Amino acid sequence: MAKKVIQTEKAPKPIGPYSQAIRTGNLIFLSGQIPITPSTGEMVRGDIRDQTRQVMENIKGVLESEGGGMEDVVKVNIFLKDMGNFSPMNEVYATYFPSFPPARSTVQVSGLPKDSDLEIEAIASVPG
Repeated sequence: MAKKVIQTEKAPKPIGPYSQAIRTGNLIFLSGQIPITPSTGEMVRGDIRDQTRQVMENIKGVLESEGGGMEDVVKVNIFLKDMGNFSPMNEVYATYFPSFPPARSTVQVSGLPKDSDLEIEAIASVPG
């Protein structure tokens, strides 16, 4: 099955040698997103809620560029620098999946790109 590289202005440009996402068939594999605002390329700092919201909007933008949406997400991996941010991150995250949330893992890590406080990657199954 062929793979398609996904590149959209609705999400930040990659900061390394990777694609925003890869589509193969109905599956979209999204690279980890950190809280970078696509229009400015600047990191959102401060409150973990604001950072989570930006990351989720980046994921949403990639999916929308392929005709999908958050309801198509089937698996999410969340990386947090501080597990103390779990509850406030989760509050914002839950608003993007009001029903039938995807499978998910959340782990604490010692460091992330650009000294981000979180990174989220996802897999979605979108209509053909």
